[in-house]
Amino acid sequence: MLRKRRGLTTVALVAGLALTATACGGGDGGNGATAPGANAGEGDPVKGGTLKMLGASDIDHMDTASAYYTVSYTLLRAISRQLVSYPNSADKKESETPVADLATEVPSPTNDGKTYEFTIKDGVQWDTPSGPRQITAVDAARGFKRLCNPVQPTGAKGYFAGVIEGMTEYCDAFAKVPGTIPAIKDFVEKNEITGVKADGQKLTINLVQPAGDFMNIMALPFASPAPVEHLNYLPDSPEFRQNFISSGPYKIEKYVADKQIELIRNPAWKAETDEVRGAHVDAISITQGSDEGPVFQQLQAGTADMAWDTYVPTANVAQLLAVKDPKLALQDNGSTNPYVTINFDSPNAGKALSKLEVRQAINYAVNKKNIIQVLGGPELNAPLGQILTPAILGYKQFDPYATPDSAGDPAKAKQMLADAGFPNGLDLIYLYRNRGKAPAIATTLQADLAKAGIRLKLKQVPPADFYTQHLQKPSATKSGDWDLAGPGWNPDWQGNAARSFFVPLLDGRQYGEGSTNYNNYNNPEVNKLIDQALAESDPAKVADLWHQADKLVMADAPWVPITTGKNPLYRSKRVGNWVYFDLANNGDMTNVYLTDGK
Repeated sequence: MLRKRRGLTTVALVAGLALTATACGGGDGGNGATAPGANAGEGDPVKGGTLKMLGASDIDHMDTASAYYTVSYTLLRAISRQLVSYPNSADKKESETPVADLATEVPSPTNDGKTYEFTIKDGVQWDTPSGPRQITAVDAARGFKRLCNPVQPTGAKGYFAGVIEGMTEYCDAFAKVPGTIPAIKDFVEKNEITGVKADGQKLTINLVQPAGDFMNIMALPFASPAPVEHLNYLPDSPEFRQNFISSGPYKIEKYVADKQIELIRNPAWKAETDEVRGAHVDAISITQGSDEGPVFQQLQAGTADMAWDTYVPTANVAQLLAVKDPKLALQDNGSTNPYVTINFDSPNAGKALSKLEVRQAINYAVNKKNIIQVLGGPELNAPLGQILTPAILGYKQFDPYATPDSAGDPAKAKQMLADAGFPNGLDLIYLYRNRGKAPAIATTLQADLAKAGIRLKLKQVPPADFYTQHLQKPSATKSGDWDLAGPGWNPDWQGNAARSFFVPLLDGRQYGEGSTNYNNYNNPEVNKLIDQALAESDPAKVADLWHQADKLVMADAPWVPITTGKNPLYRSKRVGNWVYFDLANNGDMTNVYLTDGK
């Protein structure tokens, strides 16, 4: 199966559908891992060697402004730095708490919780073609100013617009700029965000209202500083990817789309300025094009060290658990993977999906039990009937479309379709990726929905195109390119993270090119609850508001939630200090080491 976060994290882009997109390890694996020995390697780290990673597909974006796959976060962890970042810790609470990275410290807010002042460390540097150069507050401000570019804007606009003073106005104006290098460069250099002020090494950010999760947002790659040289290329263009300027411990030596990424040490990086990344290995080699079976075989054989974007095949998990293999970790990161998103805007089948009764019928028709079997069974996955998952503040279990044993109710679904004006059923297009467990899930879904009279035409695409060329393209959504699709979502952080579900995925005010609100869902009442939850400081009231939003969204049935569960991860025996890192949905390649140093 493939991973995405965030989405994606994540988180994006999981469970064969999407990859996302915090640390765990030690003892029982910590932080949700249940396999024994989830933290491998004791003693002092060994320096040197090349970490070999193997997987299926490419990043969605290399540009920090728009990257939202978990593998993209994995890469950016090594080649970019943020003002604050998440530590790679075996302690769950520590792993979820941002720490200083480029900044000298994590600032405490002033001005009644609306103002943050960051001071950038001396000695943190860009690896520019002309030599190392100090990172400044102007670079940090430029990172914010590039977020709403008209070519590859951030998929998480709602984390910034309406949160930072003047960001909405700035983004609205930027959206009207021609998507050319001169126009983008001119706009960024001549316009400012009123709530973002740079002065030497000090960056001041003013918010519209207090936001208790603002440091969580700042710890994501979106808010990474950007060097002025990045304005010489279209955001995330092939030329941009070949000229990425690193601030992290590694830099890109070679990048071949969908095939290979080679990282070597960044000579401009100073270990004494970075308490987040150990950078124990000398180089990292990432090879793409393999599915989960061959990847797992090479990890067991020791010819590869870590998976890039795949999980352990279902058939192998039970065996690894039986022998208590210390290299297996089962990680619960609060994901909803997969879910079925329903295209409100599709013109297909007489615009049937615009009707609530049809969307509700689809919810009743899906046999979640069968899909869970494809994903490894109830030992790894639990059925889900709502937006939020148990790890997230605001979760209260409910399921408005519950069926016995979560096995679906095709008879009820068929009757609902008939009552909605479709007595002969529906013909719909189901979009999915051609790797991992996604094909098996697609055929399972096809067979089960057919019992309710819903005939799926299966449409498979490469993983790298699934989001960027289909789900995140309004033109594709509105043209009938797809009716149903199978993404997944990892929360962008843990705990107080309901914003990372509702804002990018379900706030209709954020819909547009690159948006992760794939189906143009927009309910003003939901948007109002989102705003109220974000403005509230009482955790109990915050939780209740998110729960209300959860119920209201599910009443509209824009999704079919299917499951939340544990992700099976594996690595070779020579990998030491493997500690789960949530942003990567993997071990942190900037902190592992190779026990033989080769």
